Amino acid sequence: MLSRLTIKNVALIENADITFGEGLNVLSGETGAGKSVILDSVNFVLGAKADRGMIRYGESECVVKAEFMLPETSRAVRTLREMDIDSDGEIIISRKFSETGKNSVKINGNTVTATMLRQVTDSLVDVHGQSEHFFLLKESNQLKTLDGVIGNAVEEKKSKLSELLSEKKKLEEQIRMLGGDEQERGRRLDILQFQIEEIESVDLKDGEEEELLIKRNKINNLEKIINALKEATEILSGERGVLDGLRSANRAIHSISNLDEVYASVAEKLESIAIDTDDLTETLTDLGDELYFDENEAVETEARLDAIHALKRKYGTNKKEIDAFLDSARKEYELLSDCEGQYALLTGKIAKLKREIFTVCKELTALRKKHGQAFCERVTKELKTLNIAHAQFTIQFNEYTEENADKASVSGLDDICFLFSANAGEPVKPLGKIISGGEMSRFMLAVKTQLSDINEISTYIFDEIDAGISGKTAKVVGEKLARIAKNTQIIAVSHLAQIAVMSDDEFLIEKKENAGKTVTQVYALDETQKKKEIVRLLGGEDGDEYALKHAEELIKQAKEYKISIH
Repeated sequence: MLSRLTIKNVALIENADITFGEGLNVLSGETGAGKSVILDSVNFVLGAKADRGMIRYGESECVVKAEFMLPETSRAVRTLREMDIDSDGEIIISRKFSETGKNSVKINGNTVTATMLRQVTDSLVDVHGQSEHFFLLKESNQLKTLDGVIGNAVEEKKSKLSELLSEKKKLEEQIRMLGGDEQERGRRLDILQFQIEEIESVDLKDGEEEELLIKRNKINNLEKIINALKEATEILSGERGVLDGLRSANRAIHSISNLDEVYASVAEKLESIAIDTDDLTETLTDLGDELYFDENEAVETEARLDAIHALKRKYGTNKKEIDAFLDSARKEYELLSDCEGQYALLTGKIAKLKREIFTVCKELTALRKKHGQAFCERVTKELKTLNIAHAQFTIQFNEYTEENADKASVSGLDDICFLFSANAGEPVKPLGKIISGGEMSRFMLAVKTQLSDINEISTYIFDEIDAGISGKTAKVVGEKLARIAKNTQIIAVSHLAQIAVMSDDEFLIEKKENAGKTVTQVYALDETQKKKEIVRLLGGEDGDEYALKHAEELIKQAKEYKISIH
C-alpha cells in the first residue's frame, strides 16, 4: 500500500505530506482546487514523463516522495532484490526534477534509471484516469487487456509463437537470397567464388599480422640494431672494456682473499660477474652474426602484410570477422549452387513452420476464448452489482484459416472486439459505439476488480470514477469501492457524497491565497470535518440543517454497510 506521499513545489502545491490508510481513501474539493496535481505527482514519482511546467512558479525544482509498505514476498520487492536493492517490504521512492531538465530517481536510497523505476512501480500502483476510457475503447488494446487477465498461460504460447516466427523469417531471408534470374545468380556466384578464393589464398593465421609487424620493424631498423649490438659488445669485451676491468678487479681482491672471508666472498662475486659478462658478450656477438639484410624476406613480409590489409579492408577488421564473412559466403555459394534443391528444401521447411504457427495460434485462440468467457461472466456479474441490471458483455473473435498463417504476429491471429449492451432487449454492440460515460466508469471498475487478483497491484487510484453517475448508482459504486478496499488500498478522487461517505480516510483539497501566492493544501479530515465536507458535496452550506441531517444519514448508512461486509 501507499502509506505516505510527500510533495514539494509541484504546480500550486508548496508542501504537502499525506498519510494514506489501508482501505478507501477519498480526495474531494472544489473544481480547480488541485486534486489533479495530487494524481500528477503520483504519476511523476511512478515514472511518468517529467515536464518543467509542473515545477511551482518561482522554484528551481520539484520533489515527490512515495513510501510503500508491502509483503516481503510481493513482486515489487522481488524485483528490487534482482536489482541488488535491499527491502524488507518497505519501498521508498524519491524523484527530483529541476528546471534545467535534470532528473534524479532513488529507491531506498539507491540511484536508479527510469526503466528500473517502471519495472518496480508497474506492480505497485494502477492509476485509472479518464484517458483509460479511450484506451479500452480501442480494439487493439482490448486484446492486451484480455491477455493481461489470462496471465502466464498466454505468455507461454506467445513466446513459442515468437520463436516459430523468428525461424520462419530466417528461412524466408534465405529464399530471398535465391531470388533473381539465372544470369543474376551466375554473377553472384562469380563474386562469391572470387571472395572465397581470395580469403582462402591468404590463409590468415591467428596472431600472424602482429608477428609480421614485429619482423618488418626489425628489418626497417636493421642498421640501428647492428650498430647497437656492436657498440655494446665493444664496451663489454674491448680493450680496457668492462670484462678487462672485472678481471683486474678480481685479481686484486683475490690476492687478499686469504686474509678475511669477506674478501674471499667479494672475489667469488667478481669472478661470477665476469663469467656472466663473458656469456653476455658471446650472446651479443651471436646476435650480431645472425643479422643480415635479406631483400627477398623484406619483400615477402611487405607483400604478406599488404594481403592481410586488403582482406581487412574488404571483409572485416580482424581475423574473427573475416572468418565469419568467409563462412557466410560459403553458405550462400552452396545455396546458390544448388538453387532448385535449396528452394524446395526451404519452402518445405516454411510450410511445416506455417502449420506449427497455425496450431499455436489455434491453441492461443482456444485459451483466450475459454478464459474470455469466464472473464465476461465475472465482469457482467460485477456490472449488475454496479446498477447495470441488464448488462451484457461478450468478446467477439474473428475467424481465420491456415492460409492466414503468413499474417500471424507474436500475438497470434486473433482480432477481438468487446461487445456490450446496458439495456434489456438491446443487442450487444462494439463497446466504443454505445457505452456512456457513466457506464464506462463502472465498466472500468468492473474490469479493474477482475484484474486486482491477478497482477498483484497493491494500490488502485481512481480519478473521478464517479464521472457521469449520480443518485442510486453513485451509492452502489461507493459500496463497491468499499468492498474492494477490504483487501486492496484504493485512493479515489470524487465529487459525490455517496462515495465520500464510504471512505475510511477522507482528504480535502483546498486552494488558498497566502502572502500574494495561490497554494493548494491537503487536509486529513476528522469525523466532524468529514461531515462538513459531505454537506458541501450535497450542495449545502454551514447551518443548512436539512443538508446536515442528510449527511448524517448517509454517514450512518455507510457505517452500517461497512460493518455488514466485514
